[in-house]
Amino acid sequence: MTTPSSFRAFRIRNGDTGYRAGMESLRVDDLSPGEVLVETAYASVNYKDALAGTGKGKILRRFPLNGGIDVAGHVVASTDPAFKVGDAVLCTGCGLSETRDGGYSEYVRLQAKWTIALPHGLSLRESMILGTAGFTAALALFRMRENRQTPDLGPIAVTGATGGVGMLAVDIFSRAGFSVHAISGKPEHADFLKRLGAGEVLNRHTLDLGQHALASARFGGAVDSAGGTLLAQLLACTVPYGNVASIGLAADSNLATTVMPFIIRGVSLLGIASAGTARDIRDAIWQHLGSDWKPAQLDVVCTHEVTLEDLPAVFDAMLAGRAFGRTLVRVCADTGSSQHQ
Repeated sequence: MTTPSSFRAFRIRNGDTGYRAGMESLRVDDLSPGEVLVETAYASVNYKDALAGTGKGKILRRFPLNGGIDVAGHVVASTDPAFKVGDAVLCTGCGLSETRDGGYSEYVRLQAKWTIALPHGLSLRESMILGTAGFTAALALFRMRENRQTPDLGPIAVTGATGGVGMLAVDIFSRAGFSVHAISGKPEHADFLKRLGAGEVLNRHTLDLGQHALASARFGGAVDSAGGTLLAQLLACTVPYGNVASIGLAADSNLATTVMPFIIRGVSLLGIASAGTARDIRDAIWQHLGSDWKPAQLDVVCTHEVTLEDLPAVFDAMLAGRAFGRTLVRVCADTGSSQHQ
């Protein structure tokens, strides 16, 4: 494999002319340093990407950088013996589009310590339908199981169930043997969520979980992307020794609660920070995602496939609340051996 003298990238700048982002022509020498040079096949779109690409969130810590916190493709050059030309690899988070050039580029240079060999059972395309969203959902399951969460404790409530992380959490937890109760403000998608594996779909607008410090225990645990009042209510409704995984703040970053669920029922609140996950855990989760936790409905969850040029419109739709499902970014033709069986 050879690299061209120049290639395209969606680059984000912030300088004297203000914040701007768009397609540019780059050279390999323009990329952040790293041991593994990859020709990008696919990337994905996360809420964080939309904030970074529009300047509506302080995501980038230096400028300019290529956007995209997820990337998958084939190695074209490597100074690390763990990776050879032609290997299919992926990377999610780990500083991409924060301190390093990200995946919205035909080529990306990765640090070997965060580069993951494509797991058996996943194609490059599937790995980016999962991306940070699927990794986050699986990390919640991983941490909950480490803390003795079992299906016998009762159903897992998943908030924001029609978002990318929520959809994948519904599928992943149901694949792992848990009963899932999906909570969504979009009841018109109830049949869709049941297809993903939800046993029940609860309308967030009519759901009454009460306002007491300890309410009736109805959930074995929860995966929450809302924060705020709903997270406090879920803590109060969780059975003894159940776990609530906090993965987002779509409603509110504040949390007004009491210690009662913790000291009376032994409920655990687990913080899920996917970007800083240790390498050994990261490897284990991707192995699960290629095997026993692999979502059964990945092609259904992927509702849009776009190109780099389409990104501004995708960001606007996502920030306006019009997004549904996962958006895959097709960067270069996937010509290599991209799936392990």
